[in-house]
Amino acid sequence: MKQIESRDDVQYLVESFYEKVVKDDVLAPFFLNLDFDKHLPKMVDFWAFVLLEESGYTTDVTEKHSRMRLKQEHFDRWLELFNSTVDTLFTGEKADLAKQRAFLVGLSIKSKH
Repeated sequence: MKQIESRDDVQYLVESFYEKVVKDDVLAPFFLNLDFDKHLPKMVDFWAFVLLEESGYTTDVTEKHSRMRLKQEHFDRWLELFNSTVDTLFTGEKADLAKQRAFLVGLSIKSKH
């Protein structure tokens, strides 16, 4: 399997993840009215910042999600889908870092609920 090495890899990860999210019974309702043309580039920027140390992401990811009515089952499913997407597509240090950071993002958002 491939390692996460470039912005294109990050974009592939993010797009693959959201393809699963929008089809998921637990998470899809949160994304029904989301403008993916605007959302996906922001998520690519976020993960490129986290995984590749690229500059450009300035939004507080936890603040944006703290207004959503998320429950433990939503966090668990989000993390499950994210981790399975990473594990299906990538291997290595950056893949492990992606899963660690996703877990920490989830904890941070949960703490604001």
